[in-house]
Formats: sequence, C-alpha cells, structure tokens
Amino acid sequence: MAEEIKSLDDLKGAVDMAEIGATDLSALEEAVNREPVRDSFGRSYATGKRKDAVARVWIKPGSGKVVVNGKDVTTYFARPVLQMILRQPFTVAGVEGQFDVMATVKGGGLSGQAGAVKHGVSKALQLYDPSLRGPLKAAGFLTRDSRVVERKKFGRRKARRSFQFSKR
Repeated sequence: MAEEIKSLDDLKGAVDMAEIGATDLSALEEAVNREPVRDSFGRSYATGKRKDAVARVWIKPGSGKVVVNGKDVTTYFARPVLQMILRQPFTVAGVEGQFDVMATVKGGGLSGQAGAVKHGVSKALQLYDPSLRGPLKAAGFLTRDSRVVERKKFGRRKARRSFQFSKR
C-alpha cells in the first residue's frame, strides 16, 4: 500500500470489509482508538497467569517500587533471574522506574509466580498506556505461556517414563 493513511476515514477506505469479517466499523474503530483503562485512583489492573500461578497486578505512576504479597520484590523473589523477569516488560516498553507495582500472587512455585507477575504487568501497562501495546506484543509478553506440567499416566513411572524393561 503506497498511499499514506492519515485518518480513520482513509483506513476505512483502505480495508476491505470482507477480509476482516466485520459488518460495521465499530470493531475497527475500537482497535485503532484504544482508550486507557484506569480506576478512580489512576491505577490499571490486570490478571497474569503462568503454570498454576495467578497474579493480580495494579500499576500506577511512581518511583518504580514493586511490592509482591506485601513484601519488597528483592525479598519475595530473592533470585536475580526472577527479578530480571519482572523488569522485562518495563525494559521493553522503555518505562523503567516510572511505575509502582502492587501484586498478589497465589499458586505454583516461584518461577511460575514470577512469570505470572510479568504477564500481569505487561497487560496492565498496555491498559494504562495503549501506545505501549506494540513493543509488548512484539516481545510476546501479552500472550499467556500455556505450557503446563503433563499429568502422570497410570502404568508409568512419570508422565512418559516407563518402568525398566526386563527381558528375563
């Protein structure tokens, strides 16, 4: 497409309605003009999930303080790798130290909980400032990582491992 799109009307003309399967332009307009979603305190809320862990995350403008289950992030996630996982969405979006995070996490282990908080922070950042959606989506932070532990099958030692075979 060589012509430049400057307004929503230009976009309406450029998109074939049969391709997107929409009968009216409300879905298209909503995708182009995303509004920030904030509560009365100026916070954005999102739920993040990873393995069996579920994180409820609130972000608001601040100094970059992160609190998880009432504890500082360096206390709750003591390993540097887990702290780095939590910082990734801010680094990708280019907003390090600009938001305070308050999260509550339940279920799973520490690694799954760190992934859940990362997912929740990414979704909350995108809701707070819709212009950050592009870099977060490109990095894959808005998609839930659906990998979970495979169940153990009967007649096997673990999910796939069999008992040792003995010919005699």
